[in-house]
Amino acid sequence: MIYIYNCYAGTHSSALCAAYHLKKIPNDRVPTKEEILGIDIFNKLTSKSLGKLIYHGIDEEGSQVFKLGRGLSHKMVTAMSELLLLLEGKGYEHEKVICSNASPTVPLEMTFGGLFSHKMHIDFIGVPLLVKGAQKTFPNISKLVEKTKQAAKTSTNSIEVLENKELEVSKISNIISR
Repeated sequence: MIYIYNCYAGTHSSALCAAYHLKKIPNDRVPTKEEILGIDIFNKLTSKSLGKLIYHGIDEEGSQVFKLGRGLSHKMVTAMSELLLLLEGKGYEHEKVICSNASPTVPLEMTFGGLFSHKMHIDFIGVPLLVKGAQKTFPNISKLVEKTKQAAKTSTNSIEVLENKELEVSKISNIISR
């Protein structure tokens, strides 16, 4: 089995998902600032990493876990899936692949944190926002990872793409609730 968590840049929400999946950070409580910033690629990738599958490790069931920064295009996941189906049709056998979109879990703090940190290079504003957002979205990320693992067990498809729209964080309610 191969898990691929994907999001816009691949350095925040998908990195969190991979870390939770691999139990690199606890999934039974809100992670600390140090645990979040200790994730190997959290807030460390550049735009040159977009489109590249980055390996995170092997989970307790022997499955490989990757992340993918797809930029603005959801078509990248579609193209990857179509390529695997094409190869499968030509007799190439591959492991089951689960692609899970982590973007719906991103709260406003992470959006602005990524903007300040990556686009504007103002880490003293961006990093605290990213950490606050990662802590705030902990329940959503945890649900997404569990949903992804469950889909892997129940799906009969060789390639499963999860959009995870039901986990979408309401950006407006986040602003109002402050």
